Amino acid sequence: MEIINLNDIATTEVTDNPLFYGGQVGLQPALEEALGGEKIGFANVKFAKGAKNKFHTHTTSQVLFVTEGTGIVATREREYTVTPGTFIFIPAGEDHWHGAADDSAFAHLSILGQPSEMEITGEG
Repeated sequence: MEIINLNDIATTEVTDNPLFYGGQVGLQPALEEALGGEKIGFANVKFAKGAKNKFHTHTTSQVLFVTEGTGIVATREREYTVTPGTFIFIPAGEDHWHGAADDSAFAHLSILGQPSEMEITGEG
């Protein structure tokens, strides 16, 4: 067993990644070392007010768990407002985006099967 506290994990600035726009985004990869080769990716993603990612797909399913603030998750057909305690399941290949509402910072845990390829498919 390993106990991991997100407060002990450095946040890496990823705002310059082509996936993101609209504000600062940080990433805390939480389980890479602990899993030692297991096939799962787990990270905390922090969005400043108004920061979002572009429409994209993953080759594996993704689960998001909202931990802070108010955010938006969206498909091409619909946008949803999400708040702490909300789980979102995104099937492999579904075109989607997520990020902070314009008036609130936002954070979520992201769980992805690995290896997972991501493709940016348009603006959010």
